[in-house]
Amino acid sequence: MRLVFAGTPEVAVPALDALIASDRHEVVAVVTRPDAPAGRGRRLVASPVAERAQEAGIEILKPARPRDADFQARLREIAPDCCPVVAYGALLPKSALGIPANGWVNLHFSLLPAWRGAAPVQHAVLAGDEVTGAATFQIEEGLDSGPVFGVVTEEIRPTDTSGDLLTRLAFAGAGLLVATMDGIEDGTLHPVPQPAEGISLAPKIEVEDAKVDWTAPALRVDRVIRGCAPAPGAWTVFRGERLKLMSVSAADHTGPELAPGELAVTKKAVYAGTGSHAVELLWVQPQGKKPMKAADWARGARIATGGRLGD
Repeated sequence: MRLVFAGTPEVAVPALDALIASDRHEVVAVVTRPDAPAGRGRRLVASPVAERAQEAGIEILKPARPRDADFQARLREIAPDCCPVVAYGALLPKSALGIPANGWVNLHFSLLPAWRGAAPVQHAVLAGDEVTGAATFQIEEGLDSGPVFGVVTEEIRPTDTSGDLLTRLAFAGAGLLVATMDGIEDGTLHPVPQPAEGISLAPKIEVEDAKVDWTAPALRVDRVIRGCAPAPGAWTVFRGERLKLMSVSAADHTGPELAPGELAVTKKAVYAGTGSHAVELLWVQPQGKKPMKAADWARGARIATGGRLGD
């Protein structure tokens, strides 16, 4: 089939690569978000999908909005058989949905109807799910509500961050997306409506959502830190400045008894109290500095037992 791939961030690149490598389909163009400012100089930078498409010599479309008439006119000229989508980042209007002969097919990183929305992987980790996956579905006007073509499952490991899990899903989902394109072309794959039960929503995780509540149980603190890594990054306040929390160990019940947020410092470890038992801080990132081991941070900042996080 003639495909126009829509995607923007790095997580979409494995699927684009898999489709380019397929001997049954031709990626004739990609649709991606416009160049965005990045870095300290805030210069405009192309998306990872745009960079990969340029390397492959594929036409790149960067509409400000998918409803733009010029973009839709060009899409009609290209006349794709199908438009596979991975993390494109913009809502598709009804006028665009009807252009490809087989519609737009989204690769979503959850087992639908669970975790519909922008941050399915983060919410799966935050909720303590043991299994998640990826699904391909036909895009319609509702939020991730279209009928499903296929799924793959993935175990959530006890130490997984959202970044770890998303990386694995990106590659597993790439194979699923190619298989879905194959099935659509063959006429052997037909989407099945999502069940009405089991729907959960996964809105974008904002910076304020990533603030650690030290009165919560240790298990919850650990999930927030893993679920918000790498973005937006879990954080707390120490000595009036923001401290980013990269990872903790929440499994040790033999640590010191501490009040929520209270710190205990030894030569090799830093513990923080929670609403249940203390957790060991493993990696932190002080404001304006690079990530470092918590013990090195405590030593450099001359932190003594009795200090408190969250103040």
